Amino acid sequence: MSERAPAPGGLALVESLVNTLDLETGADLLDTPEGRAGLGIGEAELAPARELRESLRAVLLAHAGHAPHREVAPLGELLARAPLLVAVDARDGSAALAPADAGPLLSRVAAAVAEGLVAGTWARLKACEAADCHWAYYDRSPAGRRRWCSMRVCGARAKMRRYRAREG
Repeated sequence: MSERAPAPGGLALVESLVNTLDLETGADLLDTPEGRAGLGIGEAELAPARELRESLRAVLLAHAGHAPHREVAPLGELLARAPLLVAVDARDGSAALAPADAGPLLSRVAAAVAEGLVAGTWARLKACEAADCHWAYYDRSPAGRRRWCSMRVCGARAKMRRYRAREG
């Protein structure tokens, strides 16, 4: 939906995962080999990837001040299963949290969330307010109060619905 730049750093992975499902059309990129390959997952990871996607969507909706669209596994419980290590660069002494195993999607998402927490960007990753969208987007607005993935699409539709309700 959104025509904006992807979220910064590892949060781009989270944004990409959430946006594999188009709620309006029902198209799910995880149903395609290309979509799974884009996230580096195999068919065996499909069910856990979908569970993780919807738990992430619920948290991103909460970041934007909206209630979850359905009951999901708590994200904290899922991420607790993902081992992370503190990786220290011997050359410059910089440190970062990294997945203990780079393969599993859950570990990579946990590292991305940790990176976003440390950078202060995690809460800026949100999901669109529109019930038929819930697309993930990174809120770059100065006040951090965006409600829709796109003002031209979802925002315009919501404003038109409110206008018609007042006029009707």
